[in-house]
Amino acid sequence: MTRNLLRRDLIQEITARVLDGRLPAEARVNEVHLARELGVSRTPLREALIGLADRGMLVSAPGRGFLVPPLEPGEARRLYPLVAELESLALRWTSPLDLAGLPDALDLVTDEMAETLEAGGDLSVVDERWHALLLSRCENTHLLRLIEQTKPLLKRYDGLYFGGAHRAKESIDDHRRIAASLRAGDVPAAAELLVRNWVRSLALLGRE
Repeated sequence: MTRNLLRRDLIQEITARVLDGRLPAEARVNEVHLARELGVSRTPLREALIGLADRGMLVSAPGRGFLVPPLEPGEARRLYPLVAELESLALRWTSPLDLAGLPDALDLVTDEMAETLEAGGDLSVVDERWHALLLSRCENTHLLRLIEQTKPLLKRYDGLYFGGAHRAKESIDDHRRIAASLRAGDVPAAAELLVRNWVRSLALLGRE
């Protein structure tokens, strides 16, 4: 495994631990224990930790190493509109011809979301797949990389603030309306609905 691949894999693994709570908010990263658990030396691990600090997933604290940032509503209020605009921009920068073949596939994933909700499962993985499919025709790699780096910061807040069947059903309805707009060839309307879906989550945060 090359050094770059190892660093990427470590970033993905540590990000997963932050998102699922194995590295909880405000926890200090024990580099010795983590390196032992992951079976790597301290050098590539530290490179990955520095990369995650650059992305905002961790904080580098002088004399204390790396910490998981606290969960702050103010950060969520900044992140949700940012991701909304980035995804909307990616959609608007995609050729309508390339988007024309997506609605049926998007609806299939939305059906899977509804089935998962009915079964009481976790929608996050299916929802992530839907958004990835929506943006899959965008050819602006710089924009997609920015979205990929930003969304994990937002995912820390999803389960904390935006759970519940009623909210999930509203989100599923939004997904169907976005696909319907694309089917009608109305990309601006789809982009507006996409932003509205994210902003609705932001409004719910204010009610918590």
